[in-house]
Amino acid sequence: MAGSLFWLSDAAWAAIEPHLPKNQPGARRVDDRRVISGIVHMLKCGGRWADCPSEYGPSTTIYNRWNRWSRRGVWNCILAALTEEGWIAETGQIDSSYVKAHRCSGGAKGGLEPRPLAFRAAVGRRRSTPSSTSSGGLSASR
Repeated sequence: MAGSLFWLSDAAWAAIEPHLPKNQPGARRVDDRRVISGIVHMLKCGGRWADCPSEYGPSTTIYNRWNRWSRRGVWNCILAALTEEGWIAETGQIDSSYVKAHRCSGGAKGGLEPRPLAFRAAVGRRRSTPSSTSSGGLSASR
């Protein structure tokens, strides 16, 4: 498993480290390089934060650092600084994954039955009420 873990390179760490928040109140922070490597690993693999490998430290630490820094805008500041310095290009990404469905997955046998819109069904005439144009064969003029 150690071979599939992500670790920041020395060059990447040298670029990121000057932009990290310093002198923050609270408990002494654990190794930032290890925690950031864990955050990047979890974002790359797409797993649950609770399943973070123990080599990065406690999963709660990894998640809390990601969450707090996201709320405070630290990640955006780091991205802006690295873009300005030319380390990375600011880009957007689109996930192109899709799910194939069988041709009959849209409904039961025979396909979907047309249904009236909720508004038309709500204002429509009740089926148990006779129509005003038909009086059931009886004439009112008798």
